[in-house]
This record gives sequence, structure tokens and C-alpha cells, in this order.
Amino acid sequence: MRLVRRYLAPGELDHELIWLTVSVVSLGFAATWLAVGLPWPRCFFHDFTGLPCLTCGATRCAIAFFHGHLGTALKWNPFVFITLCGLSIFNVYAFSVLILRAPRLRVQEFTRGEKTLLRSAMIVLLLINWTYLLIN
Repeated sequence: MRLVRRYLAPGELDHELIWLTVSVVSLGFAATWLAVGLPWPRCFFHDFTGLPCLTCGATRCAIAFFHGHLGTALKWNPFVFITLCGLSIFNVYAFSVLILRAPRLRVQEFTRGEKTLLRSAMIVLLLINWTYLLIN
């Protein structure tokens, strides 16, 4: 796997613009939903089994995260907390390269073994997170 910095090729998909837009629109939608007082999302898995799902506490984690209560957010759901941290870093990067018209970071030569390792690591992290949620 190689990480390279380069300008977008003509006609190349602008991932930074797409995912920054998705992120900002989603945040706006969620904030509006909660500000209007609409009901919180229900977890059918939890309702059916009585056990927390993989993302149990994600809404409370996000609310605590965006209010700056990082310790509380981490306790609600560590995986969602880490995801929100990564998303925040990506959004700052995406905004910066869009404004400055700077070269973009791209992964090249991603081997099959590296993809398998990444998928396996994600499954293990999700299982560790779910174990944490079940215990707490």
C-alpha cells in the first residue's frame, strides 16, 4: 500500500467534496431532527433481544461528542467515538484541500492481503466494541 499526494485527474471522482457534503448534510439533518423534538431512533435489535447492538449508544455518543464531553462520548460507545474523531479529522482535511485546491491523498497499490487484513481488523474491533457494550 502506498499513500500518494496528487491533484485530481480530469473526470476523477472528488471524494473529499462528496464525503464532506454527506457529512455536513447528515449533521445538519440530525441536529434539526433533535432540535425539533422528533423521537429518537429506536433500536429494533435491542427491543427484540434486550441486548445492545453494535451501535448502541451512538446517538448519545454523538450528542456528547458534539457538546465537547469527550469522556462521556467515549463511555457511550468507543467505536462510534473513534469513528467521529476520524470523521472530524477527515472533514478538516477535506475542507482544507477544497479551499486551498491542494493535492489530494490517495491510496495506491492496495493489495488483496492488505484489504483482507483491514477487513479482519474492522471485524475484530467491532466485536471488541460489542463485548464492551454487553459488559457495560
